[in-house]
Amino acid sequence: MTKVVVLISGRGSNMEALLTAGLPVEFAAVISNKAEAKGLQIARELGIHTAVVEHKGYPSREAYDAKLAEVIDSHGADLVCLAGFMRILSEGFVQRYAGRMINVHPSLLPAFTGLDTHARALAAGVKLHGCTVHFVTPQLDAGPIIVQAAVPVLDGDSADSLGARVLDQEHRIYPLAVRWIAEGRIALTADGRTHLQGGSPQAAALISPQG
Repeated sequence: MTKVVVLISGRGSNMEALLTAGLPVEFAAVISNKAEAKGLQIARELGIHTAVVEHKGYPSREAYDAKLAEVIDSHGADLVCLAGFMRILSEGFVQRYAGRMINVHPSLLPAFTGLDTHARALAAGVKLHGCTVHFVTPQLDAGPIIVQAAVPVLDGDSADSLGARVLDQEHRIYPLAVRWIAEGRIALTADGRTHLQGGSPQAAALISPQG
């Protein structure tokens, strides 16, 4: 069974969505860089082992990432899921977990990489916004896309109201992506794209691919 380690920095709502989705995986640990992260208590209540690897006190990002990798590897992780882990990861760390570390981002990548995605989407006047689960690569928010979900941008939307609808979709597609990976259905093609094996026709347009 696929062993999964989840990295968080805060409450971890996407972490909770993963842990409660009934996925065919073993959640080996939830790790945070902040001891006060509320998601740690949620994970403990769900019976998941937790650990804290605080980033303070390390002489460099690389030194911290080496310690974090040591803890991840001690749990035998096959897959690393970033769920609101608010750290810029070093290239060496990303390469160490190439093809087995994923992230959920609150935009329809490649649009609106980085932070403040909902406010930027509103400022740009887009009619569709959404979220993306992707493999993590050294280039920020640029890894191969696994699945996306879109929501309409409504008249009168604020960044908060739009973000809440997007978050609902994050909670749907992140477990879906982990399930596909655990089932061996996601393949990386030679041109750096993903292919969902055994997917059904995409009859509904707002989640792609449909699975």
